[in-house]
Amino acid sequence: MTILNRQRRRRISAPGLRSILELAAAMQDVQDLEMTLVLGGDRLLGSLNARFRRSAYPTDVLAFVAEGNNEPGDVVINVEAAARQARQRGHSLRSELAVLAIHGLLHLLGHDHETDGGRMRRLETRIRRRLLLERPNVGRRRVKNRACSVP
Repeated sequence: MTILNRQRRRRISAPGLRSILELAAAMQDVQDLEMTLVLGGDRLLGSLNARFRRSAYPTDVLAFVAEGNNEPGDVVINVEAAARQARQRGHSLRSELAVLAIHGLLHLLGHDHETDGGRMRRLETRIRRRLLLERPNVGRRRVKNRACSVP
């Protein structure tokens, strides 16, 4: 797994995110996870969201599924959006980044919450609970910038 930090506003623990993703992947029977996690900001995610989803705002996470090779793909997280969401939801940036990374990973593994009748959300909840990553206020307060996609 490769982690690329393309933002400089916040200090991020790459080893911590790597561990969370490896544990989440193992829970899905995925060993030797080969993916790239990119940490960016509003500008990067706004540009990618406009280009691949034709949406004119900086989303919080995007997943790019690889086609035709052995790697699942890339997950790009907006650290600025994650910080805003963590503040709004009353938990740490570390926790929000972990949740977004897991969300992106599940998209890479073929899950789609927009079409699966809630299966992906239930799976995310089980993984978060097993990893002791709870998300206060989810479901009680919607956050405007909570879009994601698999371009």
